[in-house]
Amino acid sequence: MKKLSLGILLCVLVLALSAAVSAQDDGLVSVSAAEAPALDGMSDDAAWADAPVIEIQTRRGANESATTITMQSVYTDDMVYFLVRWEDPTQSYLRSPWEMQPDGTWTRLRDPDDQGGDNNLWYEDKLAIIWPINDSIEDFDADGCFTACHRSEAGDPKPFGNKFTESEGQLGDIWHWKSVRNLNQIDDQYLDSTPYSPDTPEAGRHSDPKDGGGYSDNVNEDKTAPAFMPPGDFPRDGSPGFILQSEAVPFDASLFQPGDRIPSIVISEITGDRGNIAAGWVWADGMWTLEFGRALVTGSEFDVQFDDLSAIYRFGIANFDNAQVRHAYEGDPIEFSFQP
Repeated sequence: MKKLSLGILLCVLVLALSAAVSAQDDGLVSVSAAEAPALDGMSDDAAWADAPVIEIQTRRGANESATTITMQSVYTDDMVYFLVRWEDPTQSYLRSPWEMQPDGTWTRLRDPDDQGGDNNLWYEDKLAIIWPINDSIEDFDADGCFTACHRSEAGDPKPFGNKFTESEGQLGDIWHWKSVRNLNQIDDQYLDSTPYSPDTPEAGRHSDPKDGGGYSDNVNEDKTAPAFMPPGDFPRDGSPGFILQSEAVPFDASLFQPGDRIPSIVISEITGDRGNIAAGWVWADGMWTLEFGRALVTGSEFDVQFDDLSAIYRFGIANFDNAQVRHAYEGDPIEFSFQP
């Protein structure tokens, strides 16, 4: 076999690197699927076999240094589906659980360094995707989520700021997956230009309207102990981090000993606009696998509409490793398109 010259080797290397960069620069492409994938977090459906994979590098999040996220997408006549996978060494599900104290009282475990909506110790793993609605967020095509992410104004007590857009009429669709608080769904939210104030503590981030369901704090009326507990002989370590509303039974303090924990969240499936993104997920071997799908066109004013399969859409993505707000991020927007 002839030896390649150094020049040829360099050319081959440059071409290979260029191809790798192009694969990322081309963005996420959704391909047509004969059958919809099952949204169970197993990612073993035939639909994913021919779907291109892109890699997204996120960085600077709490509890982690850098993460590689892979994404794929397929679509059918009326639905679009996504498969997202990323490394996470630990499954974080102890979201401020209740713990019985030696004197018999109960307290919720919290991050002692949390100065305001900034829990990075007793929380959950999450993922968020933001889409401009009707390209209304100015400069999103260049700056991505930085156009609205963690901005602060005078009087804002949160150390990591808030989300809100620059001007009235600039709207974003937020898909906010919460590993503990969501059940078979991704929480569908939206973003507008509302700044922080004591009357608007969530600033520009809002939940889409719902008819019922969702999650609520598991707390009694005087906020001194849980209101509910799981049925039967359940784990006393706070796992799995939630209580199903359909199974919740009234709390009985006589059944517990100091050190026992109870989840602080009661959950059920959301009905209505807020619950229109179906999902399934699995954490195994240090990896999250999240599958989700939504109608191409929902008709909701709070959603991005994929009503033109020849158009280019853009989104930003962030993953949260046991962090309330200090997520890792990809600074540049990612293009999304449909292959005919």
